[in-house]
Amino acid sequence: MSQDPYQHYQSLQFKRHPNGVLELIMGAGANKSGLSTADHRMHQELADVWRDIDRDPETRAVVIRGEGKGFSGGGDLSLVEDMADDFAVRARVWREARDLVYNVINCSKPIVSAMHGPAVGAGLVAGLLADISIAAKTARIIDGHTRLGVAAGDHAAIVWPLLCGMAKAKYYLLLCEPVTGEEAERIGLVSLTVDEADLLPKAFEVADKLARGSSTAIRWTKYALNNWLRSAGPAFDASLALEFMGFSGPDVREGLASLRDRRAPDFGGDAPF
Repeated sequence: MSQDPYQHYQSLQFKRHPNGVLELIMGAGANKSGLSTADHRMHQELADVWRDIDRDPETRAVVIRGEGKGFSGGGDLSLVEDMADDFAVRARVWREARDLVYNVINCSKPIVSAMHGPAVGAGLVAGLLADISIAAKTARIIDGHTRLGVAAGDHAAIVWPLLCGMAKAKYYLLLCEPVTGEEAERIGLVSLTVDEADLLPKAFEVADKLARGSSTAIRWTKYALNNWLRSAGPAFDASLALEFMGFSGPDVREGLASLRDRRAPDFGGDAPF
């Protein structure tokens, strides 16, 4: 290619491997937690990157992983605060959250996720919507929305019931309970689990096999199967709208304060509807 299609990305890193395998790394940067968290920049880049990957003729398969102590640490608290305070920010991030889900679904290249440690937030969207999701047995998958005081939007309504069934989806999403990698495989939330030491070797083994396969057969099979997800689009759109309505309410402020204070939230009262 005459020009690197990823040169303008700052929060994401890229490495090319043989046979057209692209490694996408969510960088931890200067985050004190040692986890990749979605600030303004990363949230936008995670939404946009799948279009560039789709158009990249040198890429035949993708491995997405997190840098540092885990796969992803959820939304940066300053981003959450800005969303609660500013309608324009909230509207922009809503569009990015919508695009992230649909861009992963519509990316023609097969995606393999390699999840270790905590897997939360925007990174988890790509982690669970990946075509092949691989988790370390000790990974901790958490949909943190209700703990924050907003509805479980993002990818939850579009894919959790399809992967693990409605009963398990409601249990983990309503209670905000963590799911270990081992349990996630047992209930069908991820494709497979391995020991953490074997996580990246297995992810690249799978990606290399996909990259060596028939690109038309694999991409068209993905497209057809993802119609299950597209058919759940109305449920996803509703969940995302309800999530972002919550960012204008009082509960998210208590959720945010409790996270900053490292204490349990006290939401109190009943919903006004």
